[in-house]
Amino acid sequence: MNTVVQPSFDAIAFKSTTRAQWQAAADAWHRWGPFIGNWLGEATETMFDLARIGPGCRVLDVAAGAGEQSISAARRVGATGHVLATDIAPALLERAASDARKAGLSNLETREMDGESLDALPAGSFDAAISRVGLIYFPDQQRALTGICRALRPGGRFAAVVYSTPDKNGFFSIPVRLIRERAQLPAPLPGQPSPFSLGAEGVLEAAFAKAGLREIEVRKVASPVKLPTAAECVRFERESFGALHQMMFKLSDAEKAVAWQDIEKALGEFESARGFVGPCEMLVGVGVVPH
Repeated sequence: MNTVVQPSFDAIAFKSTTRAQWQAAADAWHRWGPFIGNWLGEATETMFDLARIGPGCRVLDVAAGAGEQSISAARRVGATGHVLATDIAPALLERAASDARKAGLSNLETREMDGESLDALPAGSFDAAISRVGLIYFPDQQRALTGICRALRPGGRFAAVVYSTPDKNGFFSIPVRLIRERAQLPAPLPGQPSPFSLGAEGVLEAAFAKAGLREIEVRKVASPVKLPTAAECVRFERESFGALHQMMFKLSDAEKAVAWQDIEKALGEFESARGFVGPCEMLVGVGVVPH
């Protein structure tokens, strides 16, 4: 009897593709920075509060992207504090560093680093760590969490923002579903990251606890995506969401165009005379490194 060999998820190839996609999307993600900062403003402030980021803190930002939240953290910690913004895509970090210089902030440093490989950071060198919509895309989330915990001092706090469940995030889950259908993608392989991988009830808490974090708390933050039209939401996602482009990788240009048309039509249900309001709910989780 023949044995059927199940395909396995290739984390190395995934990271390579992810890096390339974010390198290509860096300009667009940076341009959308003010909108993203407003959209995720309440979740970001909640993350800062739960991480207890204040004057003098040393903060590690993992998967910092173009650094909008890194700069906000740098302002919070002040001249006596320090923020290290890390990301896998140097093009994003270049924009973060440039914005920090323009803002007159000398307490923000950027460094190209894989969030799953933080061994180069001295153990116990940070008071707090943050990750805004980054942890969900790590193939090995436990490796990332272990590295983050190692970099934190005893009593240090890690706070992350992640999406909750697909039904609470129609602005994103609908495009994901439609692209998956059109590209005839199979179900995600074991270990394959997804936007909603930490969103189900108790999953984020369990991941934090497995990594050894204590005093875990998770808060839900309504974060509706407000734009003039559904077409503008599609433009935002088309220019900025590398995950959607990864899913479309095997589609022809014509097929991609049709997919985006389908997405705009579907997202039209969230558009009214008052504009587009796409459903979005974020989870903000925090845990403490034990003494």
